[in-house]
Amino acid sequence: PGFEFTSRKVGFIRGYSRRFWQGDTFHRGSEKTPGRVVTLLEDCGACTWGVAYEVRGEQIAASLEYLNMREAVLGGYDTKLVKFHPQEKDAEEPILALVYIATPQNPSYLGPASEEDIAAQIIVSSGCAGHNIEYLLRLADFMRYFCPQAEDKHLFSIEEALISILPCLYYTEESLEEP
Repeated sequence: PGFEFTSRKVGFIRGYSRRFWQGDTFHRGSEKTPGRVVTLLEDCGACTWGVAYEVRGEQIAASLEYLNMREAVLGGYDTKLVKFHPQEKDAEEPILALVYIATPQNPSYLGPASEEDIAAQIIVSSGCAGHNIEYLLRLADFMRYFCPQAEDKHLFSIEEALISILPCLYYTEESLEEP
């Protein structure tokens, strides 16, 4: 996450859906080719799965400083407190979690587009943290592995669109041999 933390928990929040509607000109894109990263959209019936990071002591100030710079100052996000429901079977009550939400008023907000258009933009975008394709595929893999019961049609439709337009590479045993 870019900051020190004490623990992490997989779980979900209610009332929000995840959308690739936020532009990124630094971590996963550039000024010339902005990447697409996720933000949360208020959505009464939705449930969004992810990870909550617990910070304690000196970690609190350091993580808030980092996140406020990354999300609020550079990205134009609003902050909200939400109830996070840990996935663990023995989890107690929901815990309060801080989330950052991009708004249409911020200069990096790209808003809705078709899954195909989002995938096409992701394919050509790369920033200091890596290629935008990696961001999408790692999120999709996380969801499959840690939250197999969760549905995220938006995410998986973009992944499917991306795979359908990526050039295919074919390898034969002969092509892998030393010359």
